[in-house]
Amino acid sequence: MQRSMQQSTQQLADDSARTLADRVFARLQDDIVRGVIAPGSKVSETDLAGRYGVSRGPLREAIRRLESRKLVEREVHVGTRVASLSFTDLIEIYYVREALEGQAARLAAERMGDQEVAGLYQLLAQHEQQQDLREDTAYFQREFDLDFHYRIIQGSHNQTLIRMLIGELYHLVRMYRYQFSTTANRPQKALHEHRRIVEAIESRDAEMAELLMRRHIGRARENIEQQAQQRNPQ
Repeated sequence: MQRSMQQSTQQLADDSARTLADRVFARLQDDIVRGVIAPGSKVSETDLAGRYGVSRGPLREAIRRLESRKLVEREVHVGTRVASLSFTDLIEIYYVREALEGQAARLAAERMGDQEVAGLYQLLAQHEQQQDLREDTAYFQREFDLDFHYRIIQGSHNQTLIRMLIGELYHLVRMYRYQFSTTANRPQKALHEHRRIVEAIESRDAEMAELLMRRHIGRARENIEQQAQQRNPQ
């Protein structure tokens, strides 16, 4: 009996610690994705423990989870840093996204069920309610089923495409997608482009769905190139 009570108490303690680590993980991931903690910056456990008001145990668990998502990385003799991509790597990834997500949109137009398509419209309706999007200052999409691009990729029902596009770089690319979406007037345009893609999918116009997705990602890439040029003029 006593042993059972001790086990129950330990389980409650473990659940509490896990819940706290979950909360810290969610906050830390959001801060990284939103650029509050910049790419390439050093991760200080002491600073973060003070910022989030937690002990190092839950914080370390959160950092380990972020490391598995490729959002932080450990370097010998350097420590832990927020992951970053070079400009060249990022642009190359966007060219690949343009081709592969265009194909995903084409397949989604052919294969998504009516309920899945209705879910895309519902998702965009949720996005429209975001204050930063309504103010046209940023377009923040949470991960997985709350992410428009994730839904389209899943809607392709092609497991190879899904593995390639929702693999180890998914979270890192999502971070750059958000941070470069804060360009003036870009968020509302991106939402409009999303809506047109869904309309093409609903119409079962596979060719148009692919074209619109490729244009959408191509414009996002051009936006990144323009911002990079403005930040580092020759």
